[in-house]
Amino acid sequence: MNPNYPLVALRARHRCEYCQAPESLFNFPFEVEHIIPLARGGIDREDNLALACRSCNVFKASRTVALDAETDQASPLFHPRTQSWAEHFRIDIETATIVGVSATGRVTVTRLRMNSQPQQIARIQWIRLGVFP
Repeated sequence: MNPNYPLVALRARHRCEYCQAPESLFNFPFEVEHIIPLARGGIDREDNLALACRSCNVFKASRTVALDAETDQASPLFHPRTQSWAEHFRIDIETATIVGVSATGRVTVTRLRMNSQPQQIARIQWIRLGVFP
């Protein structure tokens, strides 16, 4: 396990810092990921680490930007250490989807496939259980 896991998980309240999935409902710990990947010049420091569920971490990979379909412009992916989740996303409780409300939010939702069918089905159950959002 990553030696930074205890600090990163506590700071994130044991939720994925991208899709807000609650770690307690999974049968394995979430991953400590580099917001700016080491391969892109990121550093292995607390302010460059985030807690991510496996799905978000896999689909983010080493990406830091993506094309926003609405503006046809490149936009940075969400940065959990420097940006506020509420400024870039909202949760539609009726559909159990995460909505990007900014270019950064939209590209992050799309790139990380936050509204894939398995993600959406899981969120429906989490909402029913009262553990999401």
